[in-house]
Amino acid sequence: MTADSLTSLPDLQTRLHSAIAAAGGWLPFDRFMAMALYEPGLGYYTNALQKFGAMPDSGSDFVTAPGLTPLFGQTLAGQVGEALVQTGTDEVFEFGAGTGALALQLLDALGDRVRRYTIIDLSGTLRERQAQTLAAHAGKVRWLDAWPEVMEGVVVGNEVLDAMPVQLLVRKTGVWHERGVVAEGEGLAWADRPTELRPPMEVDGEHDYLTEIHPQGEAFIASLAERLKAGRGGAAFFLDYGFPEAEYYHPQRHMGTVMCHHLHEADDNPLDKVGLKDVTAHVNFTGIALAAQNAGLDVLGYTCQAHFLFNLGLTQRMEAAPLPERVQAARLVNEHEMGELFKVIGLATREWPAQGFARGDRTHRL
Repeated sequence: MTADSLTSLPDLQTRLHSAIAAAGGWLPFDRFMAMALYEPGLGYYTNALQKFGAMPDSGSDFVTAPGLTPLFGQTLAGQVGEALVQTGTDEVFEFGAGTGALALQLLDALGDRVRRYTIIDLSGTLRERQAQTLAAHAGKVRWLDAWPEVMEGVVVGNEVLDAMPVQLLVRKTGVWHERGVVAEGEGLAWADRPTELRPPMEVDGEHDYLTEIHPQGEAFIASLAERLKAGRGGAAFFLDYGFPEAEYYHPQRHMGTVMCHHLHEADDNPLDKVGLKDVTAHVNFTGIALAAQNAGLDVLGYTCQAHFLFNLGLTQRMEAAPLPERVQAARLVNEHEMGELFKVIGLATREWPAQGFARGDRTHRL
């Protein structure tokens, strides 16, 4: 089964219609997004369709940084290794490990500094692929589908926060509404309801405006902080596309950031091909930082991916790599590709001068 041979997943559509009916005919977008991505066996990340790959002819939908070049994980390993030393721990936790490529790169680079590598992933089909990728490190790797009560170590999340369900808010003729999903025949349609919910900062102007709020992503950070603080401590690094709050809720960003990815093409209609394509929203990094601080974590730094990787020695690794590898690595740092759009935030149970933020730290912009 390939995504290009399907126009829908009928069983998921049926389940969505049942959920809409049970909710009184209107399902808030965050619940829809959760089902579209994570409904057991049917959601995008839990079904058996191909997802990760460099080219659409493989049936894949997108490529992530570890899939472009192993130089990504090898460079990130410098920051993870420093954090293991600073926290006095020997375990790495990865959320949403995809194909396992990043885990392999980190384990190869860190060697004996990692006693155990824990992957927390909701996808059983991806878990099988990860196990194959990580066969050489089978003695160190474990998989969990629920959070441990205590987490002592270094947490890594590459393109994880953007897949957290978001709530949609839309201002129409000066009145704020929450956008949800209703059944329309056999399909789905948008429907808006007045709401007391608001973005975290006022959006100037009278024009119609669509945006997102991120309670689930912020709750995720609070839960992570609770578990890191329950033990000896630890640190976390999240790499994703997004903005600080002032940019996120800029008056000109009036169409929101929800985006879908299918066969390496992007569109903005999550109600089409539900379960067959990725649904994402950009990260409000100010909200992530505040959630971490409110839960007792320190912010080690915040910067663009290019600065982060350069600080960790990517330039030197590129100089020693063959030309094809350098070309792929350049995509990680080019301003018009991943270098500026992708940001990195570091969090920890105690502060120290993390190498990845040595130059170009933008924490003051959060």
